[in-house]
Amino acid sequence: MNGPEIHVEFAPELHLFVPRARPTGATRAVTDGVSTLGHVVESLGVPLTEVGALLVDGREVPRGHVPTGGESVSVRAVERPQRVPGAPLRFLLDVHLGTLARRLRLLGVDTAYESTDLGDPALAALSAAEKRVLLSRDRGLLRRRELWAGAYVYSTRPDDQLREVLDRFRPGLRPWTRCTACNGLLEETTKEQVADQLKGGTQRSYDVFAQCRDCGRAYWKGAHHEQLVAIVERALTESGQER
Repeated sequence: MNGPEIHVEFAPELHLFVPRARPTGATRAVTDGVSTLGHVVESLGVPLTEVGALLVDGREVPRGHVPTGGESVSVRAVERPQRVPGAPLRFLLDVHLGTLARRLRLLGVDTAYESTDLGDPALAALSAAEKRVLLSRDRGLLRRRELWAGAYVYSTRPDDQLREVLDRFRPGLRPWTRCTACNGLLEETTKEQVADQLKGGTQRSYDVFAQCRDCGRAYWKGAHHEQLVAIVERALTESGQER
Protein backbone atom coordinates (compact mmCIF):
# COMPACT_ATOMS: atom_id res chain seq x y z
CA MET A 1 0.00 0.00 0.00
CA ASN A 2 1.29 3.42 -0.87
CA GLY A 3 -1.53 5.93 -0.52
CA PRO A 4 -2.97 8.28 2.10
CA GLU A 5 -2.50 7.53 5.79
CA ILE A 6 -5.05 6.73 8.46
CA HIS A 7 -4.65 6.81 12.22
CA VAL A 8 -5.38 3.46 13.93
CA GLU A 9 -5.81 2.96 17.66
CA PHE A 10 -6.09 -0.54 19.15
CA ALA A 11 -7.80 -1.71 22.32
CA PRO A 12 -5.34 -2.67 25.10
CA GLU A 13 -6.12 -6.39 24.65
CA LEU A 14 -4.81 -6.19 21.07
CA HIS A 15 -1.50 -4.43 21.73
CA LEU A 16 0.45 -7.69 21.76
CA PHE A 17 -0.34 -8.22 18.08
CA VAL A 18 0.94 -4.80 16.99
CA PRO A 19 4.46 -4.14 18.34
CA ARG A 20 4.71 -0.96 16.27
CA ALA A 21 1.72 0.48 18.14
CA ARG A 22 3.23 0.11 21.61
CA PRO A 23 3.09 1.57 24.20
CA THR A 24 0.13 3.82 23.35
CA GLY A 25 -1.76 1.34 21.14
CA ALA A 26 -1.79 3.81 18.23
CA THR A 27 -0.08 3.72 14.87
CA ARG A 28 -0.46 5.03 11.35
CA ALA A 29 -1.24 2.91 8.33
CA VAL A 30 -1.07 3.62 4.63
CA THR A 31 -4.15 2.88 2.53
CA ASP A 32 -4.49 2.17 -1.17
CA GLY A 33 -8.09 3.21 -1.71
CA VAL A 34 -9.12 -0.37 -2.49
CA SER A 35 -8.34 -2.60 0.49
CA THR A 36 -11.00 -3.00 3.17
CA LEU A 37 -10.51 -1.86 6.73
CA GLY A 38 -10.58 -5.50 7.84
CA HIS A 39 -7.66 -6.21 5.51
CA VAL A 40 -5.75 -3.18 6.80
CA VAL A 41 -6.22 -4.22 10.43
CA GLU A 42 -5.14 -7.77 9.66
CA SER A 43 -2.09 -6.55 7.72
CA LEU A 44 -1.02 -4.72 10.89
CA GLY A 45 -0.90 -8.07 12.71
CA VAL A 46 -4.30 -8.53 14.39
CA PRO A 47 -6.27 -11.70 13.47
CA LEU A 48 -9.85 -10.72 12.70
CA THR A 49 -11.00 -13.41 15.12
CA GLU A 50 -9.89 -10.98 17.88
CA VAL A 51 -11.53 -7.88 16.46
CA GLY A 52 -14.86 -6.56 17.70
CA ALA A 53 -16.37 -3.25 16.63
CA LEU A 54 -14.55 -0.97 14.19
CA LEU A 55 -15.13 2.75 14.61
CA VAL A 56 -14.20 5.36 12.01
CA ASP A 57 -14.28 8.91 13.36
CA GLY A 58 -16.54 7.63 16.14
CA ARG A 59 -18.99 5.83 13.82
CA GLU A 60 -19.21 2.03 13.68
CA VAL A 61 -18.47 0.61 10.24
CA PRO A 62 -18.36 -2.93 8.78
CA ARG A 63 -15.07 -4.68 8.09
CA GLY A 64 -15.71 -4.14 4.39
CA HIS A 65 -15.43 -0.37 4.78
CA VAL A 66 -12.75 1.07 2.48
CA PRO A 67 -10.80 3.69 4.45
CA THR A 68 -9.70 7.01 3.00
CA GLY A 69 -6.86 9.25 4.04
CA GLY A 70 -7.18 11.14 7.29
CA GLU A 71 -9.69 8.83 8.95
CA SER A 72 -9.25 7.96 12.61
CA VAL A 73 -9.95 4.27 13.32
CA SER A 74 -10.60 2.64 16.68
CA VAL A 75 -10.24 -1.15 16.78
CA ARG A 76 -12.02 -2.79 19.69
CA ALA A 77 -11.60 -6.32 21.00
CA VAL A 78 -14.39 -8.90 20.75
CA GLU A 79 -17.10 -8.53 23.36
CA ARG A 80 -17.33 -11.10 26.13
CA PRO A 81 -19.13 -13.38 26.37
CA GLN A 82 -18.68 -13.88 22.65
CA ARG A 83 -21.70 -15.30 20.85
CA VAL A 84 -21.08 -17.65 17.93
CA PRO A 85 -24.27 -17.84 15.83
CA GLY A 86 -25.23 -20.58 13.42
CA ALA A 87 -24.32 -23.80 15.26
CA PRO A 88 -24.09 -25.35 18.73
CA LEU A 89 -20.99 -24.03 20.48
CA ARG A 90 -18.20 -26.56 20.07
CA PHE A 91 -14.46 -26.35 19.61
CA LEU A 92 -11.53 -27.61 17.57
CA LEU A 93 -8.03 -27.31 19.07
CA ASP A 94 -4.71 -27.44 17.29
CA VAL A 95 -1.98 -29.92 18.16
CA HIS A 96 -0.33 -27.65 20.75
CA LEU A 97 -3.37 -27.44 23.05
CA GLY A 98 -3.75 -31.04 24.20
CA THR A 99 -4.02 -30.28 27.91
CA LEU A 100 -6.66 -27.63 27.28
CA ALA A 101 -8.60 -30.10 25.11
CA ARG A 102 -8.64 -32.71 27.88
CA ARG A 103 -9.81 -30.17 30.44
CA LEU A 104 -12.63 -28.90 28.24
CA ARG A 105 -13.75 -32.48 27.69
CA LEU A 106 -13.55 -33.10 31.43
CA LEU A 107 -16.07 -30.27 31.80
CA GLY A 108 -18.35 -31.81 29.18
CA VAL A 109 -17.57 -29.31 26.41
CA ASP A 110 -17.65 -30.75 22.87
CA THR A 111 -13.98 -30.49 21.90
CA ALA A 112 -12.32 -32.02 18.83
CA TYR A 113 -8.54 -32.50 18.97
CA GLU A 114 -5.97 -34.56 17.09
CA SER A 115 -2.62 -35.37 18.70
CA THR A 116 -1.00 -35.38 15.25
CA ASP A 117 -0.51 -32.17 13.28
CA LEU A 118 -3.13 -32.11 10.52
CA GLY A 119 -1.69 -28.95 8.98
CA ASP A 120 -3.27 -25.52 8.76
CA PRO A 121 -5.40 -26.09 5.63
CA ALA A 122 -6.95 -29.28 7.04
CA LEU A 123 -7.68 -27.68 10.43
CA ALA A 124 -9.34 -24.67 8.85
CA ALA A 125 -11.38 -26.92 6.54
CA LEU A 126 -12.45 -29.09 9.49
CA SER A 127 -13.53 -26.00 11.40
CA ALA A 128 -15.74 -25.03 8.46
CA ALA A 129 -17.08 -28.53 7.80
CA GLU A 130 -18.07 -29.18 11.42
CA LYS A 131 -18.77 -25.54 12.35
CA ARG A 132 -16.34 -25.59 15.26
CA VAL A 133 -14.53 -22.63 16.81
CA LEU A 134 -10.83 -23.20 16.19
CA LEU A 135 -8.65 -22.37 19.21
CA SER A 136 -4.98 -21.76 18.51
CA ARG A 137 -1.91 -19.71 19.38
CA ASP A 138 -0.95 -19.68 15.69
CA ARG A 139 -1.86 -16.28 14.28
CA GLY A 140 -1.32 -17.42 10.71
CA LEU A 141 -3.78 -20.28 11.15
CA LEU A 142 -6.41 -17.88 12.47
CA ARG A 143 -6.05 -15.74 9.33
CA ARG A 144 -7.03 -18.51 6.92
CA ARG A 145 -10.04 -17.51 4.83
CA GLU A 146 -11.76 -20.91 4.96
CA LEU A 147 -11.91 -20.82 8.76
CA TRP A 148 -15.49 -20.85 10.09
CA ALA A 149 -14.73 -19.22 13.44
CA GLY A 150 -11.66 -18.98 15.64
CA ALA A 151 -10.06 -17.51 18.72
CA TYR A 152 -6.51 -16.82 19.80
CA VAL A 153 -5.42 -18.46 23.07
CA TYR A 154 -3.38 -15.79 24.82
CA SER A 155 -1.83 -17.75 27.68
CA THR A 156 0.68 -20.59 27.61
CA ARG A 157 -0.49 -22.03 30.97
CA PRO A 158 -3.31 -24.62 30.85
CA ASP A 159 -5.04 -23.19 33.96
CA ASP A 160 -5.15 -19.73 32.42
CA GLN A 161 -6.05 -21.08 28.97
CA LEU A 162 -9.10 -22.83 30.40
CA ARG A 163 -10.13 -19.70 32.29
CA GLU A 164 -9.75 -17.68 29.09
CA VAL A 165 -11.96 -19.93 27.00
CA LEU A 166 -14.66 -20.24 29.65
CA ASP A 167 -14.71 -16.47 30.20
CA ARG A 168 -14.78 -15.65 26.49
CA PHE A 169 -17.42 -18.12 25.30
CA ARG A 170 -19.27 -19.18 28.48
CA PRO A 171 -20.04 -22.70 27.22
CA GLY A 172 -22.49 -24.82 29.17
CA LEU A 173 -20.60 -27.21 31.44
CA ARG A 174 -21.60 -30.84 32.03
CA PRO A 175 -18.65 -32.33 33.94
CA TRP A 176 -17.87 -36.04 33.80
CA THR A 177 -19.95 -36.65 30.66
CA ARG A 178 -17.25 -36.84 27.96
CA CYS A 179 -14.27 -39.05 27.30
CA THR A 180 -11.09 -37.04 27.78
CA ALA A 181 -9.34 -39.28 25.25
CA CYS A 182 -11.71 -39.07 22.27
CA ASN A 183 -14.54 -36.64 23.15
CA GLY A 184 -17.19 -39.38 23.06
CA LEU A 185 -20.06 -39.43 25.54
CA LEU A 186 -19.79 -41.50 28.72
CA GLU A 187 -22.39 -43.89 30.10
CA GLU A 188 -22.59 -45.88 33.31
CA THR A 189 -21.32 -49.44 33.11
CA THR A 190 -20.57 -52.40 35.34
CA LYS A 191 -17.27 -53.70 36.58
CA GLU A 192 -17.81 -56.90 34.62
CA GLN A 193 -18.22 -55.03 31.32
CA VAL A 194 -14.85 -53.29 31.65
CA ALA A 195 -13.00 -56.05 33.51
CA ASP A 196 -10.48 -56.45 30.69
CA GLN A 197 -9.24 -52.88 31.33
CA LEU A 198 -8.81 -53.24 35.09
CA LYS A 199 -5.81 -54.32 37.09
CA GLY A 200 -6.20 -56.35 40.27
CA GLY A 201 -6.02 -53.41 42.65
CA THR A 202 -8.61 -51.45 40.70
CA GLN A 203 -10.97 -54.41 40.59
CA ARG A 204 -10.78 -54.78 44.36
CA SER A 205 -11.00 -51.08 45.24
CA TYR A 206 -13.65 -49.61 42.94
CA ASP A 207 -17.24 -50.44 42.08
CA VAL A 208 -18.52 -47.44 40.09
CA PHE A 209 -17.47 -47.19 36.45
CA ALA A 210 -18.30 -45.33 33.26
CA GLN A 211 -17.38 -46.18 29.70
CA CYS A 212 -17.02 -44.17 26.50
CA ARG A 213 -19.63 -45.05 23.90
CA ASP A 214 -17.17 -44.40 21.08
CA CYS A 215 -13.75 -45.75 22.07
CA GLY A 216 -14.77 -48.03 24.95
CA ARG A 217 -12.35 -46.54 27.46
CA ALA A 218 -13.29 -47.18 31.10
CA TYR A 219 -13.34 -44.51 33.83
CA TRP A 220 -13.40 -44.69 37.62
CA LYS A 221 -12.47 -42.47 40.57
CA GLY A 222 -8.79 -43.35 40.64
CA ALA A 223 -5.67 -41.84 42.15
CA HIS A 224 -5.93 -38.53 40.27
CA HIS A 225 -9.63 -37.99 40.91
CA GLU A 226 -9.15 -35.31 43.55
CA GLN A 227 -7.03 -33.23 41.17
CA LEU A 228 -9.73 -33.50 38.51
CA VAL A 229 -12.44 -32.58 41.03
CA ALA A 230 -10.47 -29.43 41.89
CA ILE A 231 -10.33 -28.42 38.21
CA VAL A 232 -14.06 -29.01 37.81
CA GLU A 233 -15.03 -27.20 41.02
CA ARG A 234 -12.90 -24.18 40.16
CA ALA A 235 -14.34 -23.98 36.65
CA LEU A 236 -17.92 -24.21 37.89
CA THR A 237 -17.32 -21.55 40.52
CA GLU A 238 -15.58 -19.10 38.18
CA SER A 239 -18.20 -19.55 35.46
CA GLY A 240 -21.03 -19.07 37.93
CA GLN A 241 -22.63 -22.40 37.06
CA GLU A 242 -24.22 -24.66 39.63
CA ARG A 243 -22.53 -27.81 40.80
